[in-house]
Amino acid sequence: MAASIEMRDATVLLGGRPVLRDATFALEEGEHVCILGPNGSGKSTLVRLISGDLFPLHREPPAVRLFGRDRWDLFELRGRLGIVSDTLQAWQAAGGESVLDTILSGFFGGVGLPLRGAPEAWMEEKAREAARILGIEEILDRRANTLSSGQMRRALVARALIHEPDTLLLDEPYTSLDLAARHQFYQRVRLLAARGHAIILVTHELAEIPPETDRVILIQDGRIRADGPKRSILTSGNISALFGIPVEVREEDGRYRALPE
Repeated sequence: MAASIEMRDATVLLGGRPVLRDATFALEEGEHVCILGPNGSGKSTLVRLISGDLFPLHREPPAVRLFGRDRWDLFELRGRLGIVSDTLQAWQAAGGESVLDTILSGFFGGVGLPLRGAPEAWMEEKAREAARILGIEEILDRRANTLSSGQMRRALVARALIHEPDTLLLDEPYTSLDLAARHQFYQRVRLLAARGHAIILVTHELAEIPPETDRVILIQDGRIRADGPKRSILTSGNISALFGIPVEVREEDGRYRALPE
């Protein structure tokens, strides 16, 4: 099976300081993966590399390849990879457009809709279908800046889904969600996995990892510390070393928890 995302010795400097060092891994198409690490470990840097917001130190061959290529047309890439992040949420929430327009903006790659022209009927049909899948069809007329964090996060996933991407990259998607919103979003992520979308979840919380996850990559201090099948990686020893405190990892019905000892 071909790789969706490949990194080979990817190193990133910010302010002259390395924030990611020699990151190497390859994610296969269709694979459900969790990138797990504490705050400040380099998770967001990985996401920004994949999205093209950051660039690694130059090397040959290139350190980052997406779906077998190191250069992509942005609009073409959206049909393969959908990205949902806090940065995107902040941009979209500040715009004040309706939820429907927020979803439709995914066709144009910016915040809001273009000043000239209107979305075509087929675009609105796709936007409404994506909203139905995420359970937000009843709030499409509301302004995005009036939504709860959970509603806004689902609107952004719907925005990514309009291109029917093979892979969804969700960067800390549960941040600022309350208990009910976390549960609802968790169930939607599982639904997307069942629909055939490969899920790459970036998080610092074991409880957010859905049972469908095949593989876990641990990142700490800008370095990949472990990479392998979920069951062999999510151990008490590995997670204690990752977060720097003794914890006991428990698994029940495919879900994991880390309990401080």
